[in-house]
Amino acid sequence: MATKDEHDLRLSGRQTWGRTWGLTGPLMAKGDKTMPTTQQLVINTESKPGALARVASVLGAAGVNIKAFSAPEVTGRGKLRLVVSDLEKARAALKAEKLRFREETVLVLSLENKPGALGLVAKHLKEARINIICGYCTPSREGRRAIVVLTVSNTPKALEVLRGESLDEF
Repeated sequence: MATKDEHDLRLSGRQTWGRTWGLTGPLMAKGDKTMPTTQQLVINTESKPGALARVASVLGAAGVNIKAFSAPEVTGRGKLRLVVSDLEKARAALKAEKLRFREETVLVLSLENKPGALGLVAKHLKEARINIICGYCTPSREGRRAIVVLTVSNTPKALEVLRGESLDEF
């Protein structure tokens, strides 16, 4: 049985949220306990002025919105990770500009925007011995929730571990 704090920190999502984020995996509906996933683009690029500008301009010109991205500080080469509104258009645009990329499946979580929410998710993954490879977040439109994107070492197992943490509200 979950404590009240654990209950309040559970994950959630809705069909409208899923469409907004371009999710490709199963989406949560009322009473459904599945976790949404999507593909993110990973571009290994040199860390220099204009690297992000080039990628963002290519995608923008193709009419592809960047929903979330991660560009950590690195020396030399780094990985730019992006969740986009239209994966097919993004693939075509990047290929046309000869920008090499790969794709990886990520979890897309909607957490209550309050202290401890991410800690609880990380704790569940730790207990299941699932490594968080990469993670970043952005607030929802309303600001009451945080949209968290996680790349993990074992996506199917993470989906199972976090499945019981889903709520049907956003």
